[in-house]
Amino acid sequence: MSHLNRRDFLSASVAVGLTTSLSARTLRAANANDEINLGFISCGGRGGQLMGQFSKVDGINVAGLCDVDEKRLGLAKQRFPKAQTWTDLREVIAADGIDAVVISTCNHWHCLAAIWAMEAGKDVYVEKPLSHSQWEGQQTVAAARRYNKVCQIGTQQRSDPMQAEIKKFLHEEKALGDIVAARVNRYGIRPSIGKRDTPLPIDKDVAYDLWLGPAQDLPIYREKLHYDWHWVWNTGSGEMGNWGVHVLDDVRNNVFRDQVSLPKSILGGGGRVTLNDAGETPNVHFCYFDTGSIPVVIGLSNLPAAPGAKKSPAHPGPSSGYVVYCEGGRYEGQRGRGAAYDRSGKKIREFKGNGDVRHQQNFIDAVRAQDRTLLNSEIAVGNDSTGWCNLANIAFRCGKEFSRETAGKVQLDQWNELLGEMDSHLQAHDLAMESDSIRLSPLLTLDTKTEQFVGEEADSANQFLKREYRKGYEVPEIA
Repeated sequence: MSHLNRRDFLSASVAVGLTTSLSARTLRAANANDEINLGFISCGGRGGQLMGQFSKVDGINVAGLCDVDEKRLGLAKQRFPKAQTWTDLREVIAADGIDAVVISTCNHWHCLAAIWAMEAGKDVYVEKPLSHSQWEGQQTVAAARRYNKVCQIGTQQRSDPMQAEIKKFLHEEKALGDIVAARVNRYGIRPSIGKRDTPLPIDKDVAYDLWLGPAQDLPIYREKLHYDWHWVWNTGSGEMGNWGVHVLDDVRNNVFRDQVSLPKSILGGGGRVTLNDAGETPNVHFCYFDTGSIPVVIGLSNLPAAPGAKKSPAHPGPSSGYVVYCEGGRYEGQRGRGAAYDRSGKKIREFKGNGDVRHQQNFIDAVRAQDRTLLNSEIAVGNDSTGWCNLANIAFRCGKEFSRETAGKVQLDQWNELLGEMDSHLQAHDLAMESDSIRLSPLLTLDTKTEQFVGEEADSANQFLKREYRKGYEVPEIA
């Protein structure tokens, strides 16, 4: 097998099943004394943060910058004047002077960009959520295996030393007794993204075909191209895929110790309410996950507690975090800190930490050693954590009118409490659960081995496991 050169890759990058040998460039990167040249695909807000964090890691060089928006690319070039610049990500991927790429594009680009990079012999750091749909996440894991590449997902809390302390506290010391349930929260106010009467004109400095990539060429009726793509299904995964993946990953790590890849069944619902904007993803979302052992619920809201309020609605636990309910008390965790309480509510222990820079260092260490087992958030782990978010979004999308009878099929205190909170939250906005605005899925059953839904409602859910790709930007199926 011969190493693909730049011209070969650019002409074949959309083909299925490309194979490469380990290039001299990657062999150099494996030497602990050599500088590792990073190429950044997307120079927006998160891309800029990652540039700063990777720059704090010894022995790396910000060697390449790529963005479809010439303005953002120009600002990044001012920050790193020695870096090469590209508009087309296929060019930075094919560049011989780049050892690894850092991907922080819109969600719909994550998997294809990562697969193309690994096909070309590059190691990959890709932002969360890994995938826009579950099938393409599976192909990305398969690509990492086929091309034997180091691929890390950006759930940086995995590199926080605090996580090991939490697991020891909960599982080895069993300081709070057996775990009985877990609740996940993401409460944070987000404003309207607007709703235009005519499609958004695209700035002349944006290479729009490349921005779209695998997504469909649909008119955009929001006010901004950047960032607010999160709240449209064509390009984003909503708040569940934005923050939900972080907090659900914490639960998979600290409660299940990664022994549960995906839930066996899910019941979920919500709505996009009060804003009357161009957004499609829910700004009120609630789900139950049956794991076969410890049940998990998640509550999410981007609305204030009431119209005009400055705070989110009341809820147990952190706004962006989780609560582990145990026989002898509870643990409340969030990014960078946590606390344990006994049954009387007395705080008995605190935890503090930080995963930023450590996570980037962990990736570079694995690249130098060319050993994916060193990764704290290897791509298969990221695929599973993203999967919980994908399933929660599927439950919303195939939901029908909210039904108390269907909701009542789950007998769990934390679920009933969550529904009660959502009831009160909606009432504060003059809305009701039983309305056209709120939907609820049936109880969906997943075959965790095939990652396909089974049972009576399988067809309505399975249609969302894989998207339709635009010609020229298809995610390849990798056996």
